[in-house]
Amino acid sequence: MTQGNTDAAEASTGASAYERAGVSIDAGHRAVALMKGAVARTHTPAVLGGLGGFGGLFRAAFGDLADPVLVASTDGVGTKTKVAVRTGRFAGLGADIVNHCVNDILVQGARPLFFLDYVAMGRLLPERVAEVVTGAAQACEALGVALLGGETAEMPGVYVEDELDIVGTIVGVVDRPHLIDGSRIGIGDAVIALPSTGLHTNGYSLARMALDELDWAKPRADLGGERLEDLLTVPHRAYLGAFDALSAAGVDIRGMAHITGGGLIDNPPRVFPAGVGMRVDTASWTVPPLFELIVRRAGVERREAFRALNMGVGFLFIVPAAQREAALTALRTAGESPWIIGEMVAGSGVTLAGELS
Repeated sequence: MTQGNTDAAEASTGASAYERAGVSIDAGHRAVALMKGAVARTHTPAVLGGLGGFGGLFRAAFGDLADPVLVASTDGVGTKTKVAVRTGRFAGLGADIVNHCVNDILVQGARPLFFLDYVAMGRLLPERVAEVVTGAAQACEALGVALLGGETAEMPGVYVEDELDIVGTIVGVVDRPHLIDGSRIGIGDAVIALPSTGLHTNGYSLARMALDELDWAKPRADLGGERLEDLLTVPHRAYLGAFDALSAAGVDIRGMAHITGGGLIDNPPRVFPAGVGMRVDTASWTVPPLFELIVRRAGVERREAFRALNMGVGFLFIVPAAQREAALTALRTAGESPWIIGEMVAGSGVTLAGELS
């Protein structure tokens, strides 16, 4: 086809060749315009320049830190995006990815500095992208994190139309003398748990398999009158405030675990020193009804459920036994609902006791 014929074709369709290939540059610009204000509100004095540059600029000034160490992590929200599509609720996905990433670096004692997002779709829907990124910006603003930049990708043929993928990257900092790596964890230390707000960002493939045929919009007696569409879209929560409360109270935090994919079986051992394991009392809390419904309908064995799902446990703090009560008091004063879930013991890995014994 000659250039003249190409121009004629574009004129007759009102679309550029790129648009006819499935990519709209204008839709990308509209998405940026819709989210720009929310992103700008997250910018701290350390952010140089505004939205739209080829790279985000962040001034690395760490005040009185003696030996600042950068801590970085990247993650996604998995098939929770499928739940968002089914329910039409997308804003929570932004909070999901921010809070998930913040928790991951918190385990090492790092405070978040800035966040970057990646949102990809088969066909770009500006309002949908803006809803996700605005949700991320609001989560960043609440935690004092700069949303430094990101990428919105339209890739027809790679992603199914009307579906989306979300990835986040976070960078934080910790003073090396205060780095928490689990090396000081000892036998007899207490393990304090904080509840999750639901599945967080893991286990959704299993949940969708188990619950797909149910009416998500109908209140259910076995969920205390709640609806699946509400429970499955509750955002992943952040635990930075709980960490701050313990630090302010002078509690010696020797280790932490973010309970994500792998559940209570695979996540805590990532911070254990050699020769030390964890005993978890599964009778120390009531597993929320949503998890019980998933386990029952999926026919999952109980121990496997504790590996596939968080079962209502979102985060763990490991502290000296002598500071157990002080830690619980500090967390409750901060509005948390902590409980003693177990203790550190000689051995390795996690032993589930209580209702599974």
